[in-house]
Amino acid sequence: MPSLPASRPGAAPRAGRWRAALRRAVAEGLAGLRAILPALALGAALPAGAGLALPSAARAEVVLHDITGREVRLPAPATRLLIDDGRFLVALALISPDPVAALAAWPHDVNRIGRQTYADFLAKFPALAGLPKVASSAGALSVEQVLAARPDLAVFSLGAQPSAEQRATLEAAGIPVVVIDFFNHPLANTGPSLALLGAATGHGAAAEAFLAFRDARLAAIRSRLAAAPGAAPRVFLEPHAGQTGDCCNSPGRGNVGELIEAAGGSNIGAAVIPRAFGKLNLEYVIAQDPQVYIATGGSHMAGTAGLTIGPEFTADEARRTLAGLAARPGFATLAAMRDHRVHGLSHQILNSPLDVLTVQVLAAWLRPELFGEPEAEAVRQEINARFLAIPLRGPDWIDLD
Repeated sequence: MPSLPASRPGAAPRAGRWRAALRRAVAEGLAGLRAILPALALGAALPAGAGLALPSAARAEVVLHDITGREVRLPAPATRLLIDDGRFLVALALISPDPVAALAAWPHDVNRIGRQTYADFLAKFPALAGLPKVASSAGALSVEQVLAARPDLAVFSLGAQPSAEQRATLEAAGIPVVVIDFFNHPLANTGPSLALLGAATGHGAAAEAFLAFRDARLAAIRSRLAAAPGAAPRVFLEPHAGQTGDCCNSPGRGNVGELIEAAGGSNIGAAVIPRAFGKLNLEYVIAQDPQVYIATGGSHMAGTAGLTIGPEFTADEARRTLAGLAARPGFATLAAMRDHRVHGLSHQILNSPLDVLTVQVLAAWLRPELFGEPEAEAVRQEINARFLAIPLRGPDWIDLD
C-alpha cells in the first residue's frame, strides 16, 4: 500500500516557520514574566498604578501569518475575536480553559458543533448565548455585521474569506483580518491555523502542546501503516448521508478525503471531484464497489432519513438510522454491505483539530488488522483529559454489525 500522501508543496518549510514563530511568541511572554519574578519573590511593590499588568515584553506586538501568507500585526493578544464557523469555538476550547472569553461574535451555527455540545458550552459559559450573531462561512459575509461587532481580530474560513474590497473596508475601520482552514486541506492547514489562534489569543503554549500530541498520533499511524503495507481499501464516505433524496455527497481532493488516505484508505471521490467536496451519482458508486462505507451525520439530521449520532442519541438509535441508509436502493450490491464494513461517524468531529481522532477511528475501520476502536476511544479520553474545555461525550462512531 502506498505511504501517506505528502502534504502540499511548501507545507514542511511553512510548518517549520509557524512552529518557530509560535515558540518566539511564547518565549517573549515568559521573558516578561521572568523580569518581575525576582522582585515579587522579595516582596517588592509594583510601580504605582501598575496593578497586575505584565511588563511590556509580555504585551509585545503579536505578529501573525495566516493561511494565505498575509502578515497581520496586533498590538497585543486579541480579546474580541469574530469567527465565521462554530467549529472554531471547538478549536479554541482545545487551547483555552474559557474559549468564550475571547469572543466578540460568532455565527450561532449550532448544527456544526451539535445541539448537546452547544448546551454543554452554555452550561459552563452562558455568555455564549448573548454574543452578537454574524454570518457563517456557509452564507454571505456581511461587512455591516462585522463592523457592528467591533472585534479586534476577525477570523474567516479559507473558503469564505472577504473579497479584497471587503477586507479593505474592515481594515480601514481598524479591524485586522486573518484566514484559517480546517476544512479544505486539514493535513497541511490545521497545524498553522491552530497555531495562529493560539498566538493571537495568548495561548501559544497550549496550542503547541496540542499540536505536538496531534503530530505524534498521526506519525504513529503513519509509521504503523508503513511497516505493514497492503492494498488500500476503496472507501465511500457519504457526508450528511440521507439529508436529501439525491445520491450522493462525497469528499473529493481534500477535506475528509485526506483523512481517509491518512488512515490507509482510497477515497473513491478523489478521482472525479476536483474540489474538497462534491457529488457522486449512484451508478458511479456501484461501479467503484467500495469495500468500506461510512456515513456521517449528527443531531442536525434529526427529522430526515439521515444518520442521527452523537450525545443526543443512544448507540441503538444511531445504528437504526445507519441501517436505514444501508437499505437504500442499489446499496445492497456493494462489497461493503456484503462484508459487513458499514459504519457511522459524527460529522461534529470533522473540520476541526479533532481530525486526529477522526483519523484514528478511520484507521480502525480501514486497517482493522493494525488498529482497533479501543485505541480511538483512548485518544478521545486523552483529548478530554488534557485539552478540551468541553469534553466529547459521544457516541461519535458506530458499526452497523
